[in-house]
Amino acid sequence: MIKALFFDIDGTLVSFKTHEIPVSTIEALTAAKAKGIHIFISTGRPRVIINNLSALQERNLIDGYITMNGAYCFVEDTVIYKSPIPTAEVDALTAFCHERNIPCILVGEHDICVNQPGEVVEEIFHHQLKVDPIEAKPYTDSHADKAFFQLTPFINAEEEAIILPSVPHCEMGRWHPAFVDVTAKGNTKQNGIDQIIRHFGIKLEETMAFGDGGNDISMLRHAGIGVAMGNANNDVKAASNYTTTSVDEDGIANALKYFGIVGNPS
Repeated sequence: MIKALFFDIDGTLVSFKTHEIPVSTIEALTAAKAKGIHIFISTGRPRVIINNLSALQERNLIDGYITMNGAYCFVEDTVIYKSPIPTAEVDALTAFCHERNIPCILVGEHDICVNQPGEVVEEIFHHQLKVDPIEAKPYTDSHADKAFFQLTPFINAEEEAIILPSVPHCEMGRWHPAFVDVTAKGNTKQNGIDQIIRHFGIKLEETMAFGDGGNDISMLRHAGIGVAMGNANNDVKAASNYTTTSVDEDGIANALKYFGIVGNPS
């Protein structure tokens, strides 16, 4: 019996085309919640830029959040898990980006900034993901003892391979070809699920996860049932137990109906 549902945001809950949550998804999650099923967010976004879930938040449908790809998990105002990137590796990665004039987003516990801002940051985060403009701030202006939980350098796969040996205690998760999300080793959405279910006393086999990007693969393989969206890449679909229709074709509602979690949305 499924007791917990985990959802990626962009491309899963929220359409890249409309930037909204489909009505069918809202109705299906409302029905699941009414049956006592827990609903959790599992995203690469930090809390400070989760700005597109009001349709669920206003209905009190969300029970907890896995953010920054598993590096920071919270339930209401209680942080149940957080794990920063080692300072030496923050130094190494930001230096790599600075030397090459590559944009890099740095995320602290309550704030976000970008080093070497460029048009690509504006285009992807502001125009495509509808995030407010991110403050530009050199890493040298940050406090030496400040904890960073996620870095997002705008590097390609080749550059990722070059920097990887310099950050041995980091994880890299890519869901967009233009950048990669970096967290401390062991911090993945899979780990986030473990932190959440431990807190709530839910068994792993009682979980179902939904995703569309490369950073969702670990949780789709780990959950009791992993569901890939129809708009996901083939590697994501291969990692899942089931592929539903796309986010714009009622994918979440269709999957929840297929597995008998809810009936037909009205």
